[in-house]
Amino acid sequence: MTDVTPGPGEVHRRVVTMYGEVLAGRLDEALALIDPDVIDHRGGSSGDHHGIGAWRRKWESFGEGGPFHDVSVTIEQNVVAGDTSVNRYTTRGTHTASGRRYEVLGMDMVRVRSGRIVEHWALRDSDAIRHQLGQDT
Repeated sequence: MTDVTPGPGEVHRRVVTMYGEVLAGRLDEALALIDPDVIDHRGGSSGDHHGIGAWRRKWESFGEGGPFHDVSVTIEQNVVAGDTSVNRYTTRGTHTASGRRYEVLGMDMVRVRSGRIVEHWALRDSDAIRHQLGQDT
């Protein structure tokens, strides 16, 4: 029997489909797909985050008691080239404090090595979320 390491598209899909588990605080299976030395390019004022500990804290901040619940992510399109996978996706959820729903498009890209994400970039339309939640000023 041969041990087959999943490719970038499969690793990326698995992490996205485990998001419900992540939100429920069950992180271990999803974290197994993240390299200990991962670089998470967040951009903006938060800059890059390094290591699996930073990734864990990011996911924990979205969990129970976080700003959103009933969150789902649907991959609309996936493109793989070499060790890189790009998803265009729709995120839907409910803002916990207001009860208002949102739906936005996003894109993220991961680089995978040996079946684990080693680098991540993401773009999400935060302005559209604020607008849908009535928070734009």
